[in-house]
Amino acid sequence: MTSPTVVVHRNAELLAESVCARLMTALIDVQASGRVPSWVLTGGTIADRVHRAVAASPARDAVDWSRVDLWWGDERFLPSGAEERNETQARAALLDQLPLDPGRVHPMPAADHGVDDLEGAAARYADELRAAGGDGGGSGPLFDVLMLGVGPDGHVASLFPGLPALYDDRPVAAVRDAPKPPPTRLTLTLGTLGRAREVWFIASGEEKAAAVHRALSGSDVVDTPAAGPRGLHRTRWLLDEAAASVDGSAR
Repeated sequence: MTSPTVVVHRNAELLAESVCARLMTALIDVQASGRVPSWVLTGGTIADRVHRAVAASPARDAVDWSRVDLWWGDERFLPSGAEERNETQARAALLDQLPLDPGRVHPMPAADHGVDDLEGAAARYADELRAAGGDGGGSGPLFDVLMLGVGPDGHVASLFPGLPALYDDRPVAAVRDAPKPPPTRLTLTLGTLGRAREVWFIASGEEKAAAVHRALSGSDVVDTPAAGPRGLHRTRWLLDEAAASVDGSAR
């Protein structure tokens, strides 16, 4: 696992533009090596800014989007098309504007897709990961870029402090009683989040600063889940000045 690198940008807009540029470079480099890149999307306000930056970028067509595998780190267990779903937001901001191969887009199950319960939905997504194979072993692919937002409480994906999903050793966990609505969710577990060549934490806003500081200071994962995931080759914390404000060493 890698030690984190911290990069701070002046504001959220510049942060989103920088992440957009890094993402497209990473995808192009993987494709140039002859592989199909695998990108794990996250949700939230800053992710939406990144998606819109990619959609607006004149360089986006340098990526062969038909040869990109898309996964999600977590999802709200709601009906398909619900505005609160990460998938819905990503499609509106970016994905519906790209020439993607539908067979390479892997949204987490919705509450109306023939899955009767959360556990069944988690098992279904775990099966989809396993079926994808790749270099990540029997549990699924080795992701190239895995993006994570950070909550003010230090949660990442839908791994919240103290909840049982933090201890789950399966690839995907069902989350109940999440402190942030909606309470029922699906999430990749810590073991799955660690199967990525690069992990990018993206955080914006002063309300995230304390959690960022705890994670970078080596806080216990039970209290600050963001302290857990690390990329196999690279771990980046991509912040704006407000989110980095507690950590005086960030630069």
